[in-house]
Amino acid sequence: MEQMRTGEGENRGGGPTPAEHVAELLVRAQNGFEIGEPLLERLRTALMHQAELRSYRQRNDGARPLRCNTYRHVFLLADGSSLLLYELEHDTGPSEDLLYELYAREDALDEAERRVHERIGGGIGPGTEDEELPAWLAEELLLAMGPVRPRREYVSEASPDHARRLLRRAENPDGPGEVVGEILRGALGHHIALITKPRRRGPGRDATWCRFYEHAFLLEGGGEISLWELEHNMTSDGRLVCEVYLDEAEAEVAADRHARALGVEL
Repeated sequence: MEQMRTGEGENRGGGPTPAEHVAELLVRAQNGFEIGEPLLERLRTALMHQAELRSYRQRNDGARPLRCNTYRHVFLLADGSSLLLYELEHDTGPSEDLLYELYAREDALDEAERRVHERIGGGIGPGTEDEELPAWLAEELLLAMGPVRPRREYVSEASPDHARRLLRRAENPDGPGEVVGEILRGALGHHIALITKPRRRGPGRDATWCRFYEHAFLLEGGGEISLWELEHNMTSDGRLVCEVYLDEAEAEVAADRHARALGVEL
């Protein structure tokens, strides 16, 4: 998951604003013209944005390695709602250069992924989520159906570095200790998943940002360990922070504690 970036006037991290991020996506996308202007106008006014790895696939047994990554770009609007853009990154063209495609609808993305996966060959891999719940269901469905648990597709590149960066940016003093950090130095793969949880919104304007992520790591011998990231802006100054826990329930308790302190309903 990429660090959250704030809108113009709040961009403390020095990264692109949501409007600049949208512009970057359009510049590199081969099909950027397919994204409607009304949607783009709303995205450009977002307060925050972040990018999340949705799926990953690589095949190394052909004439040259072929890969396909899908990213979910999440934009937080002033009314507390979210808008999504899906970006498909692959190198299945005639050259090894990366190609980018941009989609506003998940069904259009699924069709594009199937096309790219056919070029890669070897059957359909990560990115097919027919057995999963969509990550952004209506809240009443989430309340009835419960949290999403996506299948794990491990990325094998720089997993120890990912663990180190995750633990380094955690601001909670009761997070995983040095022993966990030592274990993860030998991680062989990692998988990041947005864990969709029911959220109850109170009346009126609500710009609270609260997201849960599971960072699963594959260890030598086939063992697995998960770290649970709580990303939220329920701070006294509205600053976005990251907290990391060894237990999912601990992350949920922390979110509830922060919400109660500010009088926010999750």
